[in-house]
Amino acid sequence: MTFSQTLACAPARPDLTAPPIGTLSPPVPHAALAEVLRRYRVGRLLTAEPVAEGLLNRGYRVTTEAGGYFLKCYVDAATAGREAVAGHHRAMAALAALGLPVEPPLALAERTGTIAPFGGRLFALFPWVDGGHRHGTELSPPQCAELGALLGRLHGALDEVCAPVAQPSGYRSADPLDSSALAHDLRERAREHHPHGELDALVERRLDERLELLAEHAHRRPAPGAAPPTGWTHGDFHGLNLLHRDGRIAAVLDWDKLGRQPRAEEAVRAATLLLNDRATGVLDLVRVRHWSQAYRATGAATAEHLAAATHRVWWERLNDFWMLQWRYQRGDHRADPLYPASAGQLAWWCQEYEQVLDAFAN
Repeated sequence: MTFSQTLACAPARPDLTAPPIGTLSPPVPHAALAEVLRRYRVGRLLTAEPVAEGLLNRGYRVTTEAGGYFLKCYVDAATAGREAVAGHHRAMAALAALGLPVEPPLALAERTGTIAPFGGRLFALFPWVDGGHRHGTELSPPQCAELGALLGRLHGALDEVCAPVAQPSGYRSADPLDSSALAHDLRERAREHHPHGELDALVERRLDERLELLAEHAHRRPAPGAAPPTGWTHGDFHGLNLLHRDGRIAAVLDWDKLGRQPRAEEAVRAATLLLNDRATGVLDLVRVRHWSQAYRATGAATAEHLAAATHRVWWERLNDFWMLQWRYQRGDHRADPLYPASAGQLAWWCQEYEQVLDAFAN
């Protein structure tokens, strides 16, 4: 593999100049949905219901004369470009052809691709997949292992169907001085927020704690060359993008963030989102160990890669404030319910660092 420049790593700060659109964007009128569906061989639109989950794009469960479908409206500026969407669609089709649980979009009636532009937006139509979302702690340890193995197989398959990856010379990690300055600013915003509620009070306490943690652990900032190998990843592998049916994964959804990153970090990041107590954020380390061992058994990463990834994701979380930036700098409250468990997980992780590292790497 060839090597390229040093890259900046997550957490990427939110673009505060961009409007907080996504699911805050104007809904698509029924007539527009009907017009888009005329581009496909599915008959007349009968019903359309918004799908509530998700923050970045709009989705509708539609029923037509031919059956049920999921109609997606791409509105997130970072992922809604035509070239990017077309690339995601090609990858999904290739993964499905390899037998992985991925449902690619349907082709337009005129066979000119899978993207239907209308009214300045892009749309795509997918088969409706029956199933439900399950949090990782609702799964047995063997089921967690199956899920970790699935992610490993997806990573391996992406290597087959996507372009070769040039390895960067390294990744610049977040600067704790910059993060401390941001934490001070957000703490002041929380103090001055009106009305001042329970969440604001919690934010103040957690940011006091975060400033102490940043000072305590500043010397543990990952070196640029410490990242595990870069590869293609799903980019957003968590419970709301997984459909379960009859004890198995029926579909891996929402490939909008398909991209290149240190691959083992997705395995760690996904486990921290899935295998936790939803109130406190505390990880179930028994399930984490099953997940990680199965992921490594696919050949997607070594124990050393998982150890490096665990440290880097921990550092990412220590320096990550996107939920608070949405709330206090953009006035966007959609991520507010996620904050208490996220902040709780980080505090616990700092206390149990060695145990978490062991669960991922051994």
